[in-house]
Amino acid sequence: MRTDVEGIVLRRRKINEKTSMMTLFTKEFGKISAGTNLSEGRNRNQPALHAFTYGKYELNKTRENFFINKAEAVKSYYSLAENMDKYFHAGYVLEFTDKVLEEGVPEAGVYSALKDFFAALEKREKGFGTLVLAYQTKVLKFLGTEPVLDECAICGQKKNPAKFSIEDGGIICQECYSQVQNTRSESLIYDLNFDIVKVLKYFSANSLTNMQNIALKDAAGRELQSLIRAYAAHYLEASDLKSESMV
Repeated sequence: MRTDVEGIVLRRRKINEKTSMMTLFTKEFGKISAGTNLSEGRNRNQPALHAFTYGKYELNKTRENFFINKAEAVKSYYSLAENMDKYFHAGYVLEFTDKVLEEGVPEAGVYSALKDFFAALEKREKGFGTLVLAYQTKVLKFLGTEPVLDECAICGQKKNPAKFSIEDGGIICQECYSQVQNTRSESLIYDLNFDIVKVLKYFSANSLTNMQNIALKDAAGRELQSLIRAYAAHYLEASDLKSESMV
C-alpha cells in the first residue's frame, strides 16, 4: 500500500552505500522506521533526508515495514547549525523525542509541539534552554505523565505545597512530606524555589510560539532542568541521552 504522510526526521542511519534507515515522526503513524534508497545527490531529496527537516514522504507500507519512495522538504531547520548552541539544543530535543515516543503510536500533541519548537527556536536569540524545558513540559502533558500541580499528589488536598516529589508524581504538602520523607530518595525531592509550580503551569498552558521573550535565569533554569530530566527519566525512561551533556 502506498500512502502520503508528513513528518519530521528524528534520525538517519546509513546501512550501506545505497540504503539508509530513517526514523520519522509522522503525523499519521507516529514514530516509524523507514528504509530508503533515495539518493542525496538529488536536490529535491537531500534536505528531506536529514534531521531538523519537516517534509512530505510517499511511503510504501507493508504489514510490518515502511519504505520511502519519494521525499520532499517542506521546511528545513538545518540552518540551526550556524549557531552551535541552538544546534546542540535542537539535537537534544530530537534525541529526547525519539527516546520517549513509542513506535507506531500517533501523538498529535507532541507532533504539533515539536513543529512549534523548531519554529520558535529558529527565531530565538537566547534562552534556548528555557524553550527546551517548555517543550519537555508539553511532552509530559501530551503523553499523559504530567505532574500533579493543583493538589497534593499523595492526599489529594489543595494545601500549600511543601516539596516536589518525583516518586509521587508532583507537589506534596508538608504533612504528607513529613510522613514519607524517610521512604523517599532525597535526590528525587525538590524544593519549590523561584515558584516552580507557576512556571510549569505556564509552560503547559501556553504555545511555544508565544514564548519568544520568556527566559529563566541561569540558576532557575538549571534547577528546573534537573527536575524535568529526573521526572522524564522516572516516568518515560528518558535517561542516558548522548546529547544531554551538551545542553
